Amino acid sequence: MQARSYLKLSVATAVVTIALKTAAWWWTGSVSLAADALESLVNLAGAVFALAMVTLAAQPADDNHPYGHHKAEYFSSGFEGILIIAAALGILWGAVDRWRHPQPLEALGLGVSLTIISSVLNGALAWAMLRKAREVRSVALEGDARHLITDVWTSAGVVAGLIGVIATGWQWLDPLLAGLVALNILREGVHLLRKSTGGLMDEALDAESLANVQAVLDSHGQPQTVRFDHVFSRVAGQRRFVDLHMHVPARWTLSRAAAVRGEVEEALMRAVPGLRVSIQLLPMDVEPHMLDEEDLV
Repeated sequence: MQARSYLKLSVATAVVTIALKTAAWWWTGSVSLAADALESLVNLAGAVFALAMVTLAAQPADDNHPYGHHKAEYFSSGFEGILIIAAALGILWGAVDRWRHPQPLEALGLGVSLTIISSVLNGALAWAMLRKAREVRSVALEGDARHLITDVWTSAGVVAGLIGVIATGWQWLDPLLAGLVALNILREGVHLLRKSTGGLMDEALDAESLANVQAVLDSHGQPQTVRFDHVFSRVAGQRRFVDLHMHVPARWTLSRAAAVRGEVEEALMRAVPGLRVSIQLLPMDVEPHMLDEEDLV
């Protein structure tokens, strides 16, 4: 199943869970269940936007975007982070109001049951989406999956608290739980915003991938004939890029140097799946002119 298919399933699941949680809130009057339902509404908006951005990211490169549209996925992650933070603030407001003006809760058993059903749906989907996100390196799919996981933990906390209300009769547990839910959602929203911002700023490859790149270069480098330097990397959505210089003896023919470069490129792409490699050939005693930061002032 493709990433877009998972996001379509996420949209459908969000609609079902919204219906279940809204019904639970309607019958019980619980502000913590209302908070849980609001987060599912955010899930729906996030899944729809993620689907749009993944569709855009899948478009081929064109004249205006010669490197492709892969960074569109970061907008999805950032948008979902903003939605999560807004939902958290709304939940906190409702929790404070309920704390100041407590109300009796009704039909809690039914509300708990509906919430558990919705959590099972979200949990199963989140697990499948997270596995797919790691497989295809989709930040949009990962963001939506992690939001669903947050929703599952939120619902688990709400269910535990409402069971406590049933057992003890302490009505103040309901707004307290809603506030804790809001803080947990807020933490996840900040995490998604930081990740999307880092992606838009061209972060380097992860440490493991960089180590694999260096291992390949070390295995192909030879002190007198082949030397590598100026290795730069970046991540753009599902794509990963590495640019570097390969120095060879000036006496080598172009075809010989190109053959060695091809071997290095193939080895790098085997070591780091999805990697795009750009290697500039230079004579052994030539260094490129690099633009210093002060030249930009």
